[in-house]
Amino acid sequence: MNQNLSQLAKKTTRVRSLFTAALALACAFATVTHAAAQVTPPTTPDTIAVQAGNHAFLVGHAFGSQGYTCLPTATGGTAWNPTARPEATLFSDIFGAQFQIITHFQSINENPKPGVSVPFSGNATWQSSLDSSRVWMVKVAGIDAGSDPDSCPHSGSIQCLLLQSVGNKKGPTGGNLLANATFIQRLNTNGGAVPTTACTAGQTQLVPYTADYYFFRADRQ
Repeated sequence: MNQNLSQLAKKTTRVRSLFTAALALACAFATVTHAAAQVTPPTTPDTIAVQAGNHAFLVGHAFGSQGYTCLPTATGGTAWNPTARPEATLFSDIFGAQFQIITHFQSINENPKPGVSVPFSGNATWQSSLDSSRVWMVKVAGIDAGSDPDSCPHSGSIQCLLLQSVGNKKGPTGGNLLANATFIQRLNTNGGAVPTTACTAGQTQLVPYTADYYFFRADRQ
């Protein structure tokens, strides 16, 4: 009898834990969705400005790394080269705590837009942690860090970028947080620049960086 009661108590605890986790996820998703109407990116130079007809709907504060490999140069020396795409985890401030909303990595474009050629090396990818929707992007333009005090103020960091969608995909249950994303601005970069140390051919190094990623989608007609 006591064993049955103990098993029932354990099951009840598990159910409560799952319910609490589901409720927290639902609240976070609702908060992120509601915050979308309040996203205002900083003014940027025309070089990385998003074209008219699109609006920012989401911002993620990223913590990640840029990979470099030491390769031989034509003059017989060696130099660091950015041979790996940045990888990062994006967070949003929800109820005073940092909540993971997106992961950024490299993957094969599973749903390319018409006319898009899919490289074997894959495309830069952003995947929602809330509904698993994805967007694949390519670089359109960039500005050097430190060249604009409002949007890209930290000299000696990786570039601030404008990226454009080359593919989108809904999550497995129809989630569409990123399924309609058209552009991303990577702004306020800090860190991640090419190492300045001497290196030996074949050596690799990850350089940490932070940035703000602003996600855009087309205005409703």
